[in-house]
Amino acid sequence: MPYFTYTGYDAKGKPAKGTVEAGSSLQAVDKLTERGIVVIDVKIAEDKKSGRRAKIKLLPLDQHIFFCRSLSSYLKSGLPLADSLRIMSRQVKDKTMKPVMEKLLSEVEGGRKFHTALSESGAFRESLWRVAESGEQSGTLVSVLNEAADEFKLEDDLHRKIRGAMTYPIVMAVVGVGVVSFMLTYVVPKISELFEDMHQSLPLPTRILIGMSDFLSNYGLWLLLGLLIFYLWLKKTGRKITLPFMRGITDNLNLALVMSHISTLLKTGIPLVQALRMASSMDVHKQRWIDAAEMVKAGHRFDRALEKIGFPEETVAVVRVGEMGGELAEALTNVSEQSRETAQTRMEKLSTLIEPVMVLALGFSVGFIVLAILTPVFDLAGIVK
Repeated sequence: MPYFTYTGYDAKGKPAKGTVEAGSSLQAVDKLTERGIVVIDVKIAEDKKSGRRAKIKLLPLDQHIFFCRSLSSYLKSGLPLADSLRIMSRQVKDKTMKPVMEKLLSEVEGGRKFHTALSESGAFRESLWRVAESGEQSGTLVSVLNEAADEFKLEDDLHRKIRGAMTYPIVMAVVGVGVVSFMLTYVVPKISELFEDMHQSLPLPTRILIGMSDFLSNYGLWLLLGLLIFYLWLKKTGRKITLPFMRGITDNLNLALVMSHISTLLKTGIPLVQALRMASSMDVHKQRWIDAAEMVKAGHRFDRALEKIGFPEETVAVVRVGEMGGELAEALTNVSEQSRETAQTRMEKLSTLIEPVMVLALGFSVGFIVLAILTPVFDLAGIVK
């Protein structure tokens, strides 16, 4: 297993730092919490043996879904776990997943528990091996694998919806920027030479257009280089840019995903505090779920924790009713469905409005360029006449 370095405070409030061995960062936090350490930061450390930074590559969601569905179907048909993994390792052709399956098979055949093998492989999400542990202990491994597959499918569908909603505006923006850039860097410079030979004052739109053309001609490559560096920085740091008109949709989708996942974890027998920490990684604002877990651990009700953090009143109300009635998992499922429906409605409205808006923006840009070019031409024609 990889090593993680941590910083925090011990039970006496003194600064503490060191290294802990764990299957994931959340597992490292759990181990440190059991020691009475309040963790501030956890990050993967260099491998003790090789001295290199340990790399853990999680399998993508579609492979998580395939793994859970396939293994569940084999186990349901009566095959033992080792035989099911052996069949799957032979069927898998993916170069990334095949060695993972072979390692799982060897670990299980060697007497290792299934959830431990999943954890130490480093290729599966912590939520999967946590629910697998619960399923092994309760004898419901088939059902929890199906629930995990449904959860991963929901997350994958939500991500696809976001990408689908963003595809059209991105394509239109790229086409628009390409057309305008071509005109500014190739067409306008040739026409501006003609205007210079006219030796007459140019209209304001024409002067603005020539200034934009000169800027792109002189600094266009530097601008592209800057954008490339910014993109690589975003990719390296894992940060994402959320467009203002997508923020509400993204927030609702994240809430739907996290609430649904917490509900699934609760149904498999995982405590609420642990479920909140596990589900936090699915949200961009994961710290709010960790804060909620700490409040619940300190004795607060879950609805009170959500209210203090600043969740919507309607969400808090549904959670309060479910928690007081002993049906928290069902209440969280209801919140997830409501948030998903809200996001779906907003995405439909956005997709309806964004097409004419993008067409108008592109038409305005091209129209401005044409106007800036033709205005001095008409003035010259008037002078000649």
